[in-house]
Amino acid sequence: MDALSIVTVDKLFRDNVDALDLIWLTGHDGGRRSLTSEALHKTNLAPIGHLNLVHPNRVQVLGSAEMDYLRKLSADALEEALHHLFSEELAAVVVAEGEEPPAVLRETASNTNTPLFVSTHSSPSVVSHLSHYLMQNLAETTVVHGVFMEVTGVGVLIQGEAAVGKSELALELVTRGHRLIADDAVELRHVAPDTLEGSCPSMLRDFLEVRGLGILNIRSLFGETSVKLKKNLKLIVMLVKPGTGSEPINRLDMEASKTGILGVDVLTVRIPVAAGRNLAVLVEVAVRNQILRSRGIDPVSELMARQEAFMEEES
Repeated sequence: MDALSIVTVDKLFRDNVDALDLIWLTGHDGGRRSLTSEALHKTNLAPIGHLNLVHPNRVQVLGSAEMDYLRKLSADALEEALHHLFSEELAAVVVAEGEEPPAVLRETASNTNTPLFVSTHSSPSVVSHLSHYLMQNLAETTVVHGVFMEVTGVGVLIQGEAAVGKSELALELVTRGHRLIADDAVELRHVAPDTLEGSCPSMLRDFLEVRGLGILNIRSLFGETSVKLKKNLKLIVMLVKPGTGSEPINRLDMEASKTGILGVDVLTVRIPVAAGRNLAVLVEVAVRNQILRSRGIDPVSELMARQEAFMEEES
């Protein structure tokens, strides 16, 4: 289930007050104004940016250049500019670079209950910091079922039907030196156009449920290096029971199988589960194979090229 992320102006101020030396001058009643993940996908309403009198940003940053521009305007032109700036879509205004907000700016912010902050940091620094903060906190999120691991430095989501052996496989991978991130409920966040970041709900962090053993605290059993808070998802391993009527498994080309999550296609490899198969080794090799493919080394292409060369020699 996808979730709409929300950040209030109060939270934005609390989370960044120290990093940006923020001071809240006026408009305190507007602290409940919120920024949502919907703003990230509106082409005419970016979550933060420099002065734009046509489509104001949700968090408007005014540096020395912007303040100089406003100071040069006539009274009528300044009133019109502030009218556009303090629209109902505006969440907050940050005056950066130690600039002193003019009285008319303070008055307009107070009359519209728009939070007005000041910062001694440079305008580009404020924009960069808040942009990163909002992108992280307003990213689209979803929760998927499975076990999320870091295997050989790669984020791997292990999925499959109930009782197929996901947790047992995760436990064996932990004993082989890999790290657990999340069991059962995996939170995925769309933090970049082609990047999904996976983490664990705080309530379930460090725990792994294994049939026959119950709930295990992996951190307590195997130490601090056996767990990790988050990792980018790069590979999905789907454990498949033979004879379940699922589609035939592609024995050659992993690239042909991908799973779409929050608009991002994630490479997926399906591994049949059978007695005697060492699934941990298969997962490790699948990860290593993906690392090679990301470096341009494709064993399938190599094999096909070798076959074509052999056929040409025979003919």
